[in-house]
Amino acid sequence: MPTLRPIAPGDLDTIVRHRSAMFRDSGRPTDVIAELEAPFCAWLKPRLADGRYFGWIAEEEGAPVAGIGMMEIEWPPHPSHPTSDRRGYILNVYVEPAYRRRGLAKRLMAAAMDEAKARGLEFVVLHATEQGRPLYASLGWTSSREMAISIPKD
Repeated sequence: MPTLRPIAPGDLDTIVRHRSAMFRDSGRPTDVIAELEAPFCAWLKPRLADGRYFGWIAEEEGAPVAGIGMMEIEWPPHPSHPTSDRRGYILNVYVEPAYRRRGLAKRLMAAAMDEAKARGLEFVVLHATEQGRPLYASLGWTSSREMAISIPKD
């Protein structure tokens, strides 16, 4: 059974690899994934160092087999959290294919929920892939009203 441990700055390459694999598995174009790796790495490195990005890695025999990231983000009080000015954000949930359907994602999500409670977060969001939706729904997550648009560069 894989063990969970907190992520550390030395997990930078693993997190980048897991994020790329997550996007690839969800059908994103390979060229887009390759383009975002270096900017994501540059964004992540200082956040791992100072703890703004935190999470857990599941390891088996010292090898990372799954992971989850989390952030605490400022957000104005909202009907979903009327007395709080922040929310949790979960990202980069990934389980290596050979380790799927063993409950690792549920364990990672439970660790994230425990951390949210410990930090006094009243509301947590994530963006789900189609593959992840059934898991999140089984854990009580609901779809939100969020919409999005990309602004093209000039």
